[in-house]
Amino acid sequence: MIQIRRILCPVDFSPFARRALDHAVVLSRWYEAETTVLHVSPTMPAVFGLEPMMTEAALAPFDRERLGRELLTFAGNTVEMKPTPPLVVKAGSPARTILEYAAEMKADLVVVGTHGRTGFERLMLGSVTEKVVRRAPCPVLTVPRGAEDVPERPTFGRILCGVDFSDASLRAAEYALSLAQEAEGRVSLVHVVESLPDGLASYPGFDLNHYRSTTIADARIKLDALVTDEVRTWCEPDTKIVMGKPYEALLRLASDDRSDLIVLGVHGRALDRMLFGSTAQAVVRQATCPVLTIRP
Repeated sequence: MIQIRRILCPVDFSPFARRALDHAVVLSRWYEAETTVLHVSPTMPAVFGLEPMMTEAALAPFDRERLGRELLTFAGNTVEMKPTPPLVVKAGSPARTILEYAAEMKADLVVVGTHGRTGFERLMLGSVTEKVVRRAPCPVLTVPRGAEDVPERPTFGRILCGVDFSDASLRAAEYALSLAQEAEGRVSLVHVVESLPDGLASYPGFDLNHYRSTTIADARIKLDALVTDEVRTWCEPDTKIVMGKPYEALLRLASDDRSDLIVLGVHGRALDRMLFGSTAQAVVRQATCPVLTIRP
């Protein structure tokens, strides 16, 4: 079983942040965890993807008190947020400050909306949420604009988990199975076999059918190995192997299955931008349900 005792929810007072906070509150109630609500005040709006800079000393006492009152009102108006959770106002680069505070409080989960108050989807998602997803020291739950209203408890009845057999995706599968067990939900473990470039597929002597059959057979063995006898005592996960672009296939399956949650592994910092951009970035940007991303 996964343990979630400390949840961090960064907010910018937008409707998207409120939806994320609603999810954080429900999860904290479910796991009996404490949710800390954080607002980071930058010196100026992000411009051309550059993060604003500000020191703690630069935030005047008057501004700190004003933001504290606004944060108290924002948290108090959310779903049954009683008693009021720990509220923190910080100044600085939003992404960096969120990451530093998550590490400082030893957060087990960060819950964040995928669109900022400016409305510039690509800019705000790229400059804050994506950096948090790539670099957070703990799992991150991103809550999109189109997520359904929050019930009394998490409805993870249908969970879709993408598996590419990397360390991150194997850890994601563990999370998905654990969440499904606690929520008495259903899990689909999906591996996507990417289509080969046209040039390689037509290379003399290359047997495309043999490649596909052996790749699929190998993936089937690895997927089945994830469903242990212990897992089978409480559910029978659905394992799927599909062809195509990973992010397109995962989004399509999530839509077709009306998934309540997508779980994905994200790669480490060394190649984070290149690897994140290939699958997880597109899924986080385009999913209509919450996405839980797990680092190795």
